[in-house]
Amino acid sequence: MQLDAMRRYAKDRGWQIVAEIRDVGSGALDRPKRDELIKAARRKEIDVILVWRLDRWGRSVADLALTLKELHELGVAFVSFTEALDLTTPIGRAMAGLLSVFAEFEREVLRERIRAGMAAARKRGKQFGRPIRIEVHRAEIQRLRAAGQSINSIARTFQIARSSVRRYLA
Repeated sequence: MQLDAMRRYAKDRGWQIVAEIRDVGSGALDRPKRDELIKAARRKEIDVILVWRLDRWGRSVADLALTLKELHELGVAFVSFTEALDLTTPIGRAMAGLLSVFAEFEREVLRERIRAGMAAARKRGKQFGRPIRIEVHRAEIQRLRAAGQSINSIARTFQIARSSVRRYLA
C-alpha cells in the first residue's frame, strides 16, 4: 500500500524512480539501506528522497536534523508523503523539526512504559532473557557424565551448547 501510493505520487510529479529502499527493523542504529541512499545522494545519483513518514527516516531529532541538513547541502530534495512535507522550503524544514520532536517524544514515552511494565513483571517474578536450561538439568547432567556419556551426547539430550555443558562440569 505504501509503495503503491508513493509510486503514484512520484509518477504524478514526473519523477523517475531509481531505487526503492525498504529498511526492515525496529529502528536500530545500524540502517544499511538508509546509508546506501545517503551515499547515492553524495554521488549525485538522486535528486529527491521520498519517504512514507518522517519518523521512518530519522530516529532522533539530532539524526534527523543532521541528515536533512546534509541532504539540503547536497541539493537533494526530501519529501515526507503522509505529512505532506516538502523540505525544500523553509516552512517545510521548520515543520519537519517540530514533527521529529514529537516523534522522538512519542518513542521516549513508549520506552518508559515498556521499562515500567518490565519492572512490574520482574517484581511479580517474571524472568527476561534466555532461559537457563542448564540449571534445570543440573543433577541429570552430572549423573550422565558420571555414567560415561560424552559432552556432545549430553548437550544433544538437553538441547544446549557443548560449551555450556563443559563450562558447567568444569
